[in-house]
Amino acid sequence: MKVIGITGGVGAGKSEVLNYLARKHGAVICQADIVARNLEKKGTICYRQIVEHFGTDILQENGRIDRGRLAEVVFGNADELQILNGIVHPAVKKRIIRLIREEEKKGKELFILEAALLLEDHYDEICDETWYIYTEDGVRKKRLKLSRGYSDEKIEAIFRSQKSRDEFLNKCDRAVDNSRNFDDTCVQLESIIDKLDLNS
Repeated sequence: MKVIGITGGVGAGKSEVLNYLARKHGAVICQADIVARNLEKKGTICYRQIVEHFGTDILQENGRIDRGRLAEVVFGNADELQILNGIVHPAVKKRIIRLIREEEKKGKELFILEAALLLEDHYDEICDETWYIYTEDGVRKKRLKLSRGYSDEKIEAIFRSQKSRDEFLNKCDRAVDNSRNFDDTCVQLESIIDKLDLNS
């Protein structure tokens, strides 16, 4: 089974790529953010540790963690962000490694791991390859305005907080340009898939 790590800036169209790989190639899709959300559910070890440190102000009325409130607490506060990451990230990685083993036992050929912090959290160490999905900034801005209603200011702040294209290109094994129509992206993906030896 091949384990492929996929990353890229917000608005690059990674979800579209994941959906295509699942539909066309039967890939198992694992998104680190969804794994993290599940590990932060009420009653889990991560939940208890987060509430112990950050207090009950980050909780909704039903007791669930309000990710928006938690994000506000850690945004711009490097120390608090480091504490949160120290609680969540090791647990997420441990769970993902377990999922990879489980899917390999089932005989799956392709496991796709999508993570915004794929490189920062060193997920490349457990991947056979890392792919960078990128889109021209103008296209990304348009997508984020339409799909999420983000303002220009918010989009610029997000762009500044993420790695530059050169950093991604230097550290990833392959790059997929998702700036044009998706048919063009599919051609690139198929060319890459053809080069993978899924049985090794």
